[in-house]
Amino acid sequence: MHINILHLAEGAREAKGTVIIIDVLRAFSTACYAINKGVETIIPVGDIDLAYRLKKDNPGYLLIGERHERKPEGFDFGNSPTHINNAVITAKTMVQTTSSGTQGITNAINADEIITGSFVNAGAIVNYIRKTNPKEVSLVCMGFACRYPTAEDSLCAEYIKKELEGRPNDFPAMVQKIKETDGARFFDPATESWSPESDFHLCMDLNRFDFILKVEKVGDLNYLRKLKI
Repeated sequence: MHINILHLAEGAREAKGTVIIIDVLRAFSTACYAINKGVETIIPVGDIDLAYRLKKDNPGYLLIGERHERKPEGFDFGNSPTHINNAVITAKTMVQTTSSGTQGITNAINADEIITGSFVNAGAIVNYIRKTNPKEVSLVCMGFACRYPTAEDSLCAEYIKKELEGRPNDFPAMVQKIKETDGARFFDPATESWSPESDFHLCMDLNRFDFILKVEKVGDLNYLRKLKI
């Protein structure tokens, strides 16, 4: 098994084999919480205009995501696992668009298969890869708005890679580094309404979920499907 770590949208376009699109803070952590709360399926899209069109054509759909970290106009939810965790969303279909994670899915044009990556289901991701044993694994760290790498995504890729290689991880040290760097914004009172501190802790809840979210393409759309491991 050959394991590559790639970055940003360019990395997603280059990624081959089993591709894990990593967005820890917060898209694909939030997606796991949404599925766990009973959401039937999530449609990840890169284009916010497509999200609005899907909502117009399907009024029962929920819009979730962010631009510049904040909830876009007309959206039902922002990119916050805290807000999702407190919502009644059972059996709903969500359309998700973010500045990083969903862009990675859109750009992963050379992948054999795509799954989402986060700490909250990292163990399930590792177990899935061990079970399927692909020749090539691409861990794509989407970073901040696809503009620059971030500690949380890079460390998540490192965590998964080490687990697959049977090497030890120091997760508490990773959390501390993230808290002191790219995660520091979650501890700023000025961002509490859209990036509450609780989001940070929810996104750092290692192996909370025993499922992966695998991308299934149907027609022109991608769907995130829950696969229990």
